[in-house]
Amino acid sequence: MDKKINLSESQMPTHWYNLMADLPKPMQPALHPGTKQPLGPSDLAPLFPMSLIEQEVSTQRWIEIPEAVQKVYRIWRPTPLIRATGLEAALETPAEIWFKWEGVSPAGSHKPNTAVPQAYYNAKEGIRRITTETGAGQWGCSMAYASAQFGLSCTVYMVKVSYNQKPYRAAMMRAYGAECIPSPSDRTASGRAALEADPDTNGSLGNAISEAVEDALNDPTAHYALGSVLNHVLIHQSVVGLEARKQFEIAGRWPDVLVGCCGGGSNFAGFTFPFLPEKLDGSKKIRLVGVEPAACPTLTRGKMAYDFGDTAGFTPLMRMYTLGSHFMPPGFHAGGLRYHGMAPMVSAAVEQGLAEAIAVPQLETFAAGLLFAKVEGIMPAPESCHALRAAIMEAERCKREGKKEVIAFNLTGHGHMDMSAYNAYLDGKLSNNHYDEAALVESLKHLPEVK
Repeated sequence: MDKKINLSESQMPTHWYNLMADLPKPMQPALHPGTKQPLGPSDLAPLFPMSLIEQEVSTQRWIEIPEAVQKVYRIWRPTPLIRATGLEAALETPAEIWFKWEGVSPAGSHKPNTAVPQAYYNAKEGIRRITTETGAGQWGCSMAYASAQFGLSCTVYMVKVSYNQKPYRAAMMRAYGAECIPSPSDRTASGRAALEADPDTNGSLGNAISEAVEDALNDPTAHYALGSVLNHVLIHQSVVGLEARKQFEIAGRWPDVLVGCCGGGSNFAGFTFPFLPEKLDGSKKIRLVGVEPAACPTLTRGKMAYDFGDTAGFTPLMRMYTLGSHFMPPGFHAGGLRYHGMAPMVSAAVEQGLAEAIAVPQLETFAAGLLFAKVEGIMPAPESCHALRAAIMEAERCKREGKKEVIAFNLTGHGHMDMSAYNAYLDGKLSNNHYDEAALVESLKHLPEVK
């Protein structure tokens, strides 16, 4: 059996998968932030093209991928499924460890899987500029790249702590033609308010989302794009899991455990949800494990409630696991996982027992990343190191229990632009950041009241 399972272009998925069609219990609708009534298409039209709004509320199982999107996908898709035999040997585990390698995209991560269709649908509707936010910078780079493919301008609000930690991400966005602004900024009312409240703030994804949404609402030629959380984003990411299913069939395997890191939830959902139909009908067993940072433990410490997706309260209210929209996580290096909420579809999967969640501390994730680099030759992004750490934990469990399980994780991006973080770890300058428990309790007190 080959260590690397590749698919041909003809085997790339032609449709996205939508878990909304198969969830045992329907999800609660998103609510208007003012009226707190269920959202209608007209409420979302100032921010999104109608094609994405239709996908957002769709309960259709399969959604066709436009040919123009497939054409761009083919630049790097299908991506390989690789068996980590070096890691298996280092851990002396009887388990098989596989990873889906998404770092081969132009932007170096899984994020173009949704950036490309979002840019396509906006351009088709006549939009001329995209505004968005980014944490670690991978989404910002992906949206900048996708915008360039369809002739759109792009403005990216990057969380300030990540902007300072990862200057080459900002440079990459500029190289693709986008404008990158550290957030919070003085460009928007919400940014100025955040700076007035705390001039030294690290910023957060909630802050950056507020700025990007506000910018889009004030420009009739612009729309907003989100890199995670929303249903249509999770649907686009399903190309990852759909390819992985075919690759495991070729390998003659069915995974016992699927692992993905969780910030907003899209890469975890995209990798794991296409495997759920067999779990739901009882024909096969599989565990889905979402891994989040201990310093921002949304699924493991948050509350399932309606909340805003941003800090200023511009976004719709979504029923999700949340730490409260005013929660400010510490400045750990996995910037893409520093988000107070979780995708409603992932939240529903966890609440309904289809997936489970764990939280891991920062130092363990960097140790896992360095081990993987040594034995497999790939330097993983700090976000991906969370999934890697959990896969190692599962492999160690298999060793203790003498089980030959098949473990697979989504390696969502490379860490080539995160070497300052690895340097800090190697120099002993990193620690296991701890969130402020009192601040979390206070944040949860301010969840919006919804009858």
